[in-house]
Amino acid sequence: MSDVRKRGNTRQAASRTSRSSQSSADRILAVQNARNRSAGTTRRNPRTTASRSRNRRRRQGPDFAKILLIAIGIVIFLICVAVGVNSCARNGEEKESQAETTEPETELSAEVTVNGVSINGLTQTEAREKVLSSIGWGMKVSYNGETMDVDDVLETKVDAVLAEAFSAKESKDYTFDATGLEEEIKAQAEKIAAAWDKAPKNGSISSYDKATNEFLFADGENGIKIDQEKLVTDITAALAAGDYTAVIEASASTVAPEITKEQAKASFKRIGTFTTTTTSNKDRNENIRLASEALNGLIIQPGEEFSMNAATGERTPAKGYKPAGAYLNGVLIEEPGGGVCQVSSTLYNAVVFSGLKTTERHAHSYEPSYVTPGEDAMISYGSADMKFLNNSTTAVGIKTSFSNNKLTISIYGSPILEDGVTVSMKSEKTQVIDPPAPTYEEDPTLEPGVEKVVKEATPGSRWVTNLVKTKDGVVIEDSFLHNSTYNGKPATIRRNTSGSVLTTEGESISESESSTAESSSAGSPLTTPASPENPQPTASEPGISGPGYEESPGNGQVRPSEEPGSNILPSESGGPASQPGGQQPGSEPGNSPDVVTIPQTTPAPVTTTGPGNGLISPIG
Repeated sequence: MSDVRKRGNTRQAASRTSRSSQSSADRILAVQNARNRSAGTTRRNPRTTASRSRNRRRRQGPDFAKILLIAIGIVIFLICVAVGVNSCARNGEEKESQAETTEPETELSAEVTVNGVSINGLTQTEAREKVLSSIGWGMKVSYNGETMDVDDVLETKVDAVLAEAFSAKESKDYTFDATGLEEEIKAQAEKIAAAWDKAPKNGSISSYDKATNEFLFADGENGIKIDQEKLVTDITAALAAGDYTAVIEASASTVAPEITKEQAKASFKRIGTFTTTTTSNKDRNENIRLASEALNGLIIQPGEEFSMNAATGERTPAKGYKPAGAYLNGVLIEEPGGGVCQVSSTLYNAVVFSGLKTTERHAHSYEPSYVTPGEDAMISYGSADMKFLNNSTTAVGIKTSFSNNKLTISIYGSPILEDGVTVSMKSEKTQVIDPPAPTYEEDPTLEPGVEKVVKEATPGSRWVTNLVKTKDGVVIEDSFLHNSTYNGKPATIRRNTSGSVLTTEGESISESESSTAESSSAGSPLTTPASPENPQPTASEPGISGPGYEESPGNGQVRPSEEPGSNILPSESGGPASQPGGQQPGSEPGNSPDVVTIPQTTPAPVTTTGPGNGLISPIG
């Protein structure tokens, strides 16, 4: 009974102790929570927190975002595995391929000989070297103290025998001879002859004496021709005799020129000529003189191509070229070398009349006045050129003369065209193109509302040019050559938009006063034709002697579908390119008078004298 009470007391004491401990823990937790609340946080009972977290997860359900990410990761992993497997497979195939290509040649195990040379135990490459070495090839051909090697024509025989031996892989004695090598021997003879053959040189002009204005002639030169038939016979005989180190002496014959010096003199004459008339512009004529002198006495050998730009070089002030009329973006300007296009156009026509082959020609952007439109040849250093090829069998020479505003260029040589055949050009205007919109100049001396035409508009045009050949006066060919397009020029009109008139005394009259003055002269037109206030001396008009020409399709850069006149090119002196629709800088303005737009803010036009009697605005 006493023990029972003791055990009961013990349990009660333990219970009290437990409750006391729990109470102490609760008090401690309460104090901590109070502190946490004061700091903005609350510490929860871990058991309570875990329970709430489990309940929240149960309420939220499955996390699909995590599931999706896991699925994507699995797919990427599988792709990487597949790529790796494929790469390994390819690497394996490449290694196998490399192993196949680098596999060493098999050695011949059978007992085989070629012309008595054993190749047992050798690869095919080794066997080839051994057999060829046993031949000891060293055949040569000599001529006039020089020697040339003859290639080993037996190599084809050796290769054929070895291919058969290594394919059969049987013990056998193979032999070959020097028969059936006709093509190989002939090829060797042709190669050796080509190295020593020398074509004869015809008697021809060789230089030009400017003191006498005459071309000088040189004798022709004999040629050399190796006897190929004899060479083939001698090589074949050496092979048949087994003399693979023979030195064969080549034979040659002398080939006389087709044309001797005397014959060249007898046939030498002027085969093409053309003359144009220049303006009275001093600077422009100086440029023409310089360019024509650069051509005088030039000799073009057979097969050689002439270039106008190369012949004159760049036209610069350092070479004496003067500023003269040239177009830039449709505006007439002063530029060094202006005028040389007349030289190239004159030469162009002479070249065609002679029967030489033109390889490059360009039309101007505006109709030229010194040759028939469609038969001009504009040049621009660094781009547009005038070129021709000497397609004859003898040299040709160029002669030029320039005096009294007459430029003549002639081609001398042996006739290229057949006897009785002449060449000319036929150019026809096929379309008129409306000119650009007019440009206006402000003129405060005019009555308001009055417009005065200073320069009439010039329409553009399209031309078709045909080549006409006649024989004994009968047309034997009339074929299409090319189309050419030329731009029009705008009219220049003066008017007064200020509302007042500037009198000669410097006083201004208002518009109302002006209207009173107008009423006193009823019937006067609002637009009047141009009448120069200070007439300039009229320059002599450029003239044309004979028709012009442009190369046929296939000879140069012009094709039936192309219109070279519409091409915009840099200036003939190497200046910047013009804008579409404008004349190339350096291209010839001819004799056409030009007045360009003067801004309306300018009180009165300021002009300088350009080519001929034309006017040009100052260039800023």
